Amino acid sequence: MPRLPRLCPPGYPVHVIQRGNNRQVVFTSERDIVAYAHWLDESAANCEVSVHGWVFMTNHVHLLLTPRREDGISKLLQFLGRRYVRYFNFAYARSGTLFDGRFKSSLVQDDQYFLSCLRYIELNPVRAGMVTDPEDYRWSSYGVHAHGRKASMWTAHPTYLGLGKTDASRQYCYRELVSDALDQEVISKIRHCANSGLVLGTEQFRKQFVGMPE
Repeated sequence: MPRLPRLCPPGYPVHVIQRGNNRQVVFTSERDIVAYAHWLDESAANCEVSVHGWVFMTNHVHLLLTPRREDGISKLLQFLGRRYVRYFNFAYARSGTLFDGRFKSSLVQDDQYFLSCLRYIELNPVRAGMVTDPEDYRWSSYGVHAHGRKASMWTAHPTYLGLGKTDASRQYCYRELVSDALDQEVISKIRHCANSGLVLGTEQFRKQFVGMPE
């Protein structure tokens, strides 16, 4: 069965999932996460990709990215993967692959779809039972959006900026959004789109990309 085309056109946000090979652990310490985040920041700059959201879990990563060139996201993950896997294999005296060979991705429409996907990403630690409040999980972009925490790799998406006229008002509005739990139907749709390579958005939005080459 042929694989579905991967849609990562310039100027549109994309939800990316990078998993450990056979779901193996990819972060065993905070040092590992710091190293991965450093190379993500560097890769994003080199490959012309804006990073809007993230969560680093034990055996996988969720990212919300907007490429500024056609091959931006693929190049970012190649660049990042080479550096992080080399570090990880050396640090833990191992060899071989670490991540699945093909990352999962879903093109995301702006506005409510973008915000739902962002909330889905940042609430992963809550759904996993690791914390009860996303604020208590350091390794996501929630602190940036909800409390103004600084992160050099972060680029505010226009949809987030539209939540308020000031930093404080946007952060308050975002905290209120996150406190309103996502419907299970929305969660299932985001998962299905990401795992199947489908577009997350309205039918009209999806039709713009029918037949678009990989």
